[in-house]
Amino acid sequence: MQALVVAVLALGQFTADPAVEQRFEDLGKRYIEQFPSLSPVGATVLGDHRYDSQLDDISPATREKAARFYRDILRELQTLDRRQLSRPLQVDYEILQQSLQAELWRLETLQEWAWNPLNYTELTGGSIYGLMAREFAPRPQRLAHVADRLEQFPRLLDQVRKTLVPKRVPPIHAETAVRQNKGVLSILENMVEPHLGELEPPVRQRLEKAVATARAAVDTHQKWLESELRPQAAGDFRLGARLYDQKLPFTLQTSLSRAEVRERAESELRRVRAEMYDIAQKVYLKKHPYTKFPAEPTREYQQAIIRAGLELACLDVPPADQMVEKARDSLVDTADFIREKELMTLPEDPLEIIIMPEFQRGVSTAYCDAPGALDKGQKTFYAVAPLPADWNAEQIQSYLREYNTRSLHNLTVHEAMPGHYVQLVLSNRYPSTLRAVLSSGTFIEGWGCYAEQMMANAGYFHNDPLMLLVQRKWYLRAIANSILDQAIHVDGMSREEAMRLMIEETFQEEREAAGKWVRAQLTSTQLSTYFVGVQEHLDLRREAEERWGKEFTPRRYHDQVVSFGSPPVRFVRALMFDQEIPRISAP
Repeated sequence: MQALVVAVLALGQFTADPAVEQRFEDLGKRYIEQFPSLSPVGATVLGDHRYDSQLDDISPATREKAARFYRDILRELQTLDRRQLSRPLQVDYEILQQSLQAELWRLETLQEWAWNPLNYTELTGGSIYGLMAREFAPRPQRLAHVADRLEQFPRLLDQVRKTLVPKRVPPIHAETAVRQNKGVLSILENMVEPHLGELEPPVRQRLEKAVATARAAVDTHQKWLESELRPQAAGDFRLGARLYDQKLPFTLQTSLSRAEVRERAESELRRVRAEMYDIAQKVYLKKHPYTKFPAEPTREYQQAIIRAGLELACLDVPPADQMVEKARDSLVDTADFIREKELMTLPEDPLEIIIMPEFQRGVSTAYCDAPGALDKGQKTFYAVAPLPADWNAEQIQSYLREYNTRSLHNLTVHEAMPGHYVQLVLSNRYPSTLRAVLSSGTFIEGWGCYAEQMMANAGYFHNDPLMLLVQRKWYLRAIANSILDQAIHVDGMSREEAMRLMIEETFQEEREAAGKWVRAQLTSTQLSTYFVGVQEHLDLRREAEERWGKEFTPRRYHDQVVSFGSPPVRFVRALMFDQEIPRISAP
C-alpha cells in the first residue's frame, strides 16, 4: 500500500482544473496571435499572412519590444499551476516555457543580431521566397506584397549596417555573407520577373520600380560587405564553453550534458565502426570468396576492408547534372518500399524536389522545406544544392563519391520519405497549434536519422549489403557531427583535426568534410541534434518493442510516434506509455 501511495505522489496525480486549462489555452492563443508581428518574414514562413506587406524592423526598439513580450508571457505562464493541466497541456506548458527562456537568452546573451550577418541574408532572401514559393494566395496578390517588401529593402539593409559590429563578426561569417547576399537577386529573376506580364500596367510598373530599388540596395550592401565588413571582421567563430553549455540545453531539450553527449558519441563511434567491418567482410567475400580474415585484425586492417566495401559503392555515382532527377526517382522507390513493407502511413500532401535557392546555399547539401505550421496542406520542398560552378574535376568527383547512388537514396530517406516530409506533415496534424509552432529540432533531425537506419535494416535497396554499409557511414556522420560541434566550439579543434576525424574515422569524402568544417564554424549546437535525436528515437523504439511484445508492429509504432506533433522525444515517451510528464529545467 505504501508503495502505491509513493507511486501516486511521484506521478503528481492532480485533477485537471478547467479554469486553469482555459487560462493556459488563452495564453497560448495570445502568444500565437502576437509573436508573429515581431518578424513579418517569419510570420509569412509560419503561414500567418497578416504581415505579408511588411519587412522586419531590426532596430533596438524592436528588440526591446520582443524582450518585453517574452517576459510578459513567461511571467503569466509561471503563475499557472502546471499540475492542474491535462497531460497534453503539460507538454505544451513545458515547451512554451523553455522557448520563451531561449528567446530571451538569444536576444540578451548570445546577441547574434550583432555579429551574425547570415541572419540577414536569410531574412532578405526569405522575405521574397516565402511569398512566392507557395500558392497560399493568388499570384498577383503575392506579387503586390513582393513590391511592398522590396520597397523597404533600403531601410532594412541600412539597419543591418548599423546593427552589425564588424569586430564581433567572425571572418567566416563575413565571407559567407559576401557570397550569399546577392542570392535574393536570383529569386527575383527566377520567381518574380517571369510573372510581370500577369499584372495590370500600374501594378507591374510599381513592381518593376521596386525591383530596381531593391537591386540598388543589395548592390550598395554588397559593396559594404566587401569593403568594410569583410576586412574588419575580427570575431571568434568559436562559441566557447560558457555560451556553448548554456545554448546546448536550449537546442537539445535534453538533460544530457556536453560531456555525456561526447562520451556516448565516442562509444557509438567504436561500435558502429566494428559493425561496418562485419558488413564489409561479407561484401568483400562476394568478390574474393577465398579470403581468410584474421581473428584479431588490426585497426589498419579493419580500415582497409571497410574502405574496400565503400569503394564499391563509390563507383556507382549519378551524373553531376542529374542530382535532382535522380533524387526524384529515389522518392518513388522509397515510397513504394514503405507501402510494400507496411512501415507507416504515408500522407498525400504535395511534395516537390527543387534546386536549392542560391541565398540558402553554403551550409548544407539538401534540406526539407516544409510549409509553416499555419499553412497546412501547402507544398513541401525537398531542396538539393547544385554543384558549385567553380569546382574543378577533382572536387566534383569527390562530391559524387560522397553522394553516390546509394547515398542519394539515403538522403531522400532522411529528407523526405519517410523522413522529414512524412514526419512533419503528419505531426502538423496534431491539434495543438502551439506545439506545431514550437517544434523540437532534435526530434525532427533524430527522426530523419532514425528513418535511415529503419529503412536500411528493413532491407531497402534490394537487401543490398552495400546500402547497409553506406547507411552506417551516414550514421558515423551524425556521430562525428556531435563530436565536431563541441570539439570545435569548446576545445579548439583545428581544421586538420576535424578533417582527420571526418575522413579517416568516419570515411567522409574531402568535399563533404570541407563543407562540414565550414558549417561547424557557421553554426553551433545544431550539429548535435542528429546524434542525440536518433539515440532518443532508438531508445524509444526498443522500449516500445519490450512493452508491446507481440503487439508491436512498425506501422503502429511509427504512426503513433509522429502523432503527437514534434515535441522532444521524452514527451512522446511519457504520452505513449502514460508516464509522468517530465520538466525541462532552464539552463
